[in-house]
Amino acid sequence: MCGFGGYFGVVAEAEPLLRAMTHALEHRGPDERGIFAAPQAGLAHVRLSIVGLGDGQQPMHDASGDLTIAFNGEIFNYVELRDELRARGRRFRTSSDTEVILHLYDEMGEDCVSRLNGDFAFAIWDARRRRMVLARDRMGVRPLFYTQHGGVFYFASEVKALLRVPGIEAAIDPVALDQIFTLWAPIAPRTPFKGIYELEPASLMVVDDGGVASRPYWRLEFPDAAELSRHRDERAAAEELRALLADATRIRMRADVPVGSYLSGGLDSSIVSALAAGMTPETLRTFSVTFDSAEHDESAFQMEMARALGTLHETVHCAEGDIAAVFPDVIRFTERPILRTAPAPLFKLSGLVRQAGLKVVLTGEGADEVFAGYDIFKEARVRRFCGRQPGSRIRPHLFRKLYPYLPGLQQQSAEYLAAFFGAGNDPLDDPLFSHRPRLRGTAAAKLFFSPDLRAALCGYDAAEEMASLLPEDFRRWHPLHRAQYLESRFLLPGYILSSQGDRMAMAHGIEGRFPFLDHRLVEFAAGLPPEMKLKGLTEKHILREATRDILPPLIGRRPKQPYRAPDSRSFTGAGALDYVAAAMSDERVAANGLFNPKAVAKLAAKCAGGQAAGFRDNAAFVGVLSTQLWVETFTAAGAGVARAA
Repeated sequence: MCGFGGYFGVVAEAEPLLRAMTHALEHRGPDERGIFAAPQAGLAHVRLSIVGLGDGQQPMHDASGDLTIAFNGEIFNYVELRDELRARGRRFRTSSDTEVILHLYDEMGEDCVSRLNGDFAFAIWDARRRRMVLARDRMGVRPLFYTQHGGVFYFASEVKALLRVPGIEAAIDPVALDQIFTLWAPIAPRTPFKGIYELEPASLMVVDDGGVASRPYWRLEFPDAAELSRHRDERAAAEELRALLADATRIRMRADVPVGSYLSGGLDSSIVSALAAGMTPETLRTFSVTFDSAEHDESAFQMEMARALGTLHETVHCAEGDIAAVFPDVIRFTERPILRTAPAPLFKLSGLVRQAGLKVVLTGEGADEVFAGYDIFKEARVRRFCGRQPGSRIRPHLFRKLYPYLPGLQQQSAEYLAAFFGAGNDPLDDPLFSHRPRLRGTAAAKLFFSPDLRAALCGYDAAEEMASLLPEDFRRWHPLHRAQYLESRFLLPGYILSSQGDRMAMAHGIEGRFPFLDHRLVEFAAGLPPEMKLKGLTEKHILREATRDILPPLIGRRPKQPYRAPDSRSFTGAGALDYVAAAMSDERVAANGLFNPKAVAKLAAKCAGGQAAGFRDNAAFVGVLSTQLWVETFTAAGAGVARAA
């Protein structure tokens, strides 16, 4: 795991610029740095040494010197690929997975990505063809950003490095902000930074004197709803799933340093930890976060699993005030406004892993998207059920079963439940049917946008843009598969793997690995019949069946408990810090011009009094605060406001 940057074009002061890029990325690769400068191209690299400790330095050249690579991530099947290449006469000078990519590219060109099983972003300078080739992994685990300035194409693992280019300055993209306040994340290639873009997951980009061209090399696909699945025997499907998951975990244990595992107490991280514990000759080290709040704390389940596996378990406690204390750092590393505080405890958790001396952890992220684990999938099923009989007074009671951890719902009437969840409000053929309640609930936070921001947006609709990007065969898929696609295509890379994943881990130089996002497993799960994934209202049914022999019954039968952290109340009471009041003040809000100062003042007072009204107020508070911090962290105007305060 590493970070890199570079350019294609003519740069006057190449080496100082490349060194500045490495300084901006040093948290991603604290072990080594390297730069490469040619007349028309440059690469900078910071290294977190995990594979090929003694000989994996980058930028790396091939034997001819014509190919040079800067690479971030891991290729988990590099052992098998290296054996294949050696059998064809290829000679290797290092033990690293980086060199495998160079040899594959030399043989296959840009099509080499089709053979890579990994989480990666890379840039290859091909001196023979005078072109720069950029690529990103299928699911979007590793980031890659780019921009053009002064006739030069620049790229980097994080935007911070691009802001080291003279003349490139940060400014908020109003459309991206609207997307965040609707969808939780910008729609790639857009980012919060105006004029700076993100290479989309599963994409290749070629930059040469003729310009910039990009294309997808892989796409998440589901079978037509009318198509008979090849997976008709549930037991056989469970066995095949178990074998794929075991292999995905096995190859993600490959490292020249110890590998640990996150253990949240939920099903997914427990499965990964159980598999990993059986694959390491040493005692597996596991890590988790605990909370003061009983609503958010899962420590009892974490300890149950740690005892069952015999792991060496460590926890970091997230007490009142801790989220507020680290939140400015969280925004500096996410490089985008966020609507929830959930990344903050994960920031603390990765710090614990670093303090423990580890560099690599396995995580259960991705299972909810791949095997239909989120409440939103069940909720959409119940909404469809109610929508077919709008007048029913019985069907809406099913909503209570979805959210047992929300006691306020348990005593409500059928009419209230139907209205609260919008049952019958949306056409059943709406392509965004599954996500409409979330989109409406999140977009309600835009009430706090300023008149100037509203005018700049000119009635823009982020949800409609998302709908316009759906594949042609989307409507032929089963409703559950449509919902899974929306989660996997947009929220997973845009928020989960970014703000909660890569950025929080790499802030402390920690590499997260995701067995559930092995593309073989993703493709297999996409082909499973919907009822094997969501059986009635039991989420991840086939996954539970495939792994029930390795989990304690308490964990294996446990319903999905979404990962959450305290939101607005993290910044009030004992958590109140001076920067919060300053960022939310009338003066700062007015100066940045994105929100209505009077509305924000009322919201802040409401939250300070413990009167936040549900998701909208909490999302709005965190969204406004994080946006204010983003502006003041990254933009010259924001820095000026901060200095003047």
